[in-house]
Amino acid sequence: MESFGRICSVIGSDRPGRKVGGLLRPEHLSRALELLIKASSVAVVTGFFVPACGAPETDGPGGAVMLGRALERCGRSVTLYTDARCFSVLESCSLAVEGPAVRSVETGEEILESSPSLLVFIERLGRAADGRYYNMRAEDISSVTAPLDDAAPLALIAGIPVLAVGDGGNEAGMGNFRGDLSSILPEYAHCLSVTQASVTLTADVSDWGGYALAAMLSLAAGEWVGPEEEEIDRMLASLVGAGAVDGVTRRGEPTVDSFSVSVHRAVVRSLQEIMSSAILNTKRAPL
Repeated sequence: MESFGRICSVIGSDRPGRKVGGLLRPEHLSRALELLIKASSVAVVTGFFVPACGAPETDGPGGAVMLGRALERCGRSVTLYTDARCFSVLESCSLAVEGPAVRSVETGEEILESSPSLLVFIERLGRAADGRYYNMRAEDISSVTAPLDDAAPLALIAGIPVLAVGDGGNEAGMGNFRGDLSSILPEYAHCLSVTQASVTLTADVSDWGGYALAAMLSLAAGEWVGPEEEEIDRMLASLVGAGAVDGVTRRGEPTVDSFSVSVHRAVVRSLQEIMSSAILNTKRAPL
């Protein structure tokens, strides 16, 4: 749990100033890792469209691709899912680092047709209490948002666990923290997602939650299976090349939530250092 506490300080130190990432606790990471280890086939859902720019945002694909690839390296079957508006961007990102296959769907039911043993959401919108979808500017973007979060309640009813990552409160899975988030963001309470998950991770940037999950899988693999620093550059270049924009700045530049490549590289570097130390300590532990 010491390693998980250190991860919390890396990905949940409230760098954006929204106070959302600070809700992350080591036990959330521990429970998330248990779900990943137990899974044999995983569906990972991402993609957030920015209608003002007519393009998907850069946050989400990188974390989803790196988690999916880490799971594949651990012998799991993985498919990445998104909607038609976000498909080309996510596919480009995955191809840039030899990540999992990507599939375009328009409903939650389509995601569950493959009968995954675990469903994961990373930076994917979840419905608010009024059934609408809102961005962080409190704009209703339901008209450009496919209801892929519908897969979450369907999965839970079917006994399939759901793992989610979000950084704003409007994402699938963040219904788990709706009470806390309503207090933290009272003016935004009506926009908060009510979609729940078995385990939800809050993070300063959703990609960082995906990177952390990939990093933690290294404990099970006994070696590093997470992202490399230079791969962050490659993914961001591919995302921008495919038309993605930063969701905060709304510019087509290699940044995520206004954070530069160097910041994301530093997060990956810190995660690798934490996990390398944890793996070494595990190998040294007496049988």
